[in-house]
Amino acid sequence: MRGGRTALAAALAVAATGAGCGTHAGDLFVLTRSGSVPGADLRLLVRDDGVVSCNGGRERMLSDPQLLDAREIGRQLGSRAAKHQSLPPGPAPVLRYRVRLQQGAVAFADDSAGQTKEMFLAQRFARTVAIQVCGLPR
Repeated sequence: MRGGRTALAAALAVAATGAGCGTHAGDLFVLTRSGSVPGADLRLLVRDDGVVSCNGGRERMLSDPQLLDAREIGRQLGSRAAKHQSLPPGPAPVLRYRVRLQQGAVAFADDSAGQTKEMFLAQRFARTVAIQVCGLPR
């Protein structure tokens, strides 16, 4: 009987782990920025609990307004990502962006024609988080 209790306890522990205890919040998106200027390269992994990883480094916390912006970016770009929207760069791009969400990805440059307000918000978000949260120069 003792072996049965041990097996039951182990099964319950596995079930509790599978039920979400101790797991991370879902990823909102991965924003990648690249370009021809120093400090352009950036990779932000943004989670729904406000945790962000900068260029694969340690986890850091977004401010409440930054988290709200991140959620808005994810919500608004979701339908475009599902269509894998990619805007061609304009004549003189400095920075290029790719936002990967669960639904797909969106790509654009800082000078792409036809950008939406969410794309501009994503650019501002990348710069603000890079400087204020990640401690990067750009």
